[in-house]
Amino acid sequence: MHCVEFRTAISARVDGEELPAGICDATLDSHLRGCAECCHWEERARRLKLLTAAFDLG
Repeated sequence: MHCVEFRTAISARVDGEELPAGICDATLDSHLRGCAECCHWEERARRLKLLTAAFDLG
């Protein structure tokens, strides 16, 4: 599995959506422990989610 697939799963997790088929929480967590780039990507995605929530007028 490639980082792009894990980043799709990260995005789903951050948005509170179901993870893509073939990736469970344990698999994603394991990848994040071993991949600094995806770990950093997740941190940025979470920060972006928080920032956009602060501006949500809905």
